[in-house]
Amino acid sequence: MALFLLLCTDKPDARDLRAATRAEHLAWIGGLGGQVKLAGPWLDDADSGPLGSLLIVEAEDAGAVRALAAEDPYARAELFAQTEVRPWRLAVGGFA
Repeated sequence: MALFLLLCTDKPDARDLRAATRAEHLAWIGGLGGQVKLAGPWLDDADSGPLGSLLIVEAEDAGAVRALAAEDPYARAELFAQTEVRPWRLAVGGFA
């Protein structure tokens, strides 16, 4: 198993869609057990709202992360303009 960064960028003017889908998205993440190590929105410079999502995911490979990402309610609602998957290595800190 390895760690991956899943960085999702919202489409412009998608805050209403994000808000409408948020509860389903959070329930989906909660159902994944410990596979999602960290998750949360990344924000605009003024911290006035989300521009996308960042997740640290444990999986066999990048393909597994892409398959998982496709099941995200945000992705199914077509919230994202772009999704990136990158290998990631923990250097400082830890997971509970």
